[in-house]
Amino acid sequence: MKNVKSPSALKALAGAKCPQCRTGNMFVYPWWQVPKFSKFYQNCPTCQLRFDREPGFFHGAMYISYALIVAMVTNASLILYILFNNPPFEVYIYTIVLLNILLFPLLFRYSRVIYLYLFGGVKFDSSLPKKK
Repeated sequence: MKNVKSPSALKALAGAKCPQCRTGNMFVYPWWQVPKFSKFYQNCPTCQLRFDREPGFFHGAMYISYALIVAMVTNASLILYILFNNPPFEVYIYTIVLLNILLFPLLFRYSRVIYLYLFGGVKFDSSLPKKK
């Protein structure tokens, strides 16, 4: 049996993979399937790690989501200010609201993924079997 190399922690985080085996998906459907973007596996399909570490664990992901939204608003405001020569205030509001609506599935998912990686207390286990 070939030894399949596991992805790095950053690559696994970017791909929304399990922090323990780095191969199992955390979400059932891709983010662009908007009606189903939040469907989350209870356990990793590869290593059976329970993602919800305790009741209400992912409530803390709201803080990560807040930080991501602040970063998005800051960057959007700077881009509008610098590249579009400080447009009227309404342009800032419409742009930020539109970005929030369009990026909501990504912000929701990655706030959960980042929170689990940072505060889940899960360590990578290289002895687990890998997917081919």
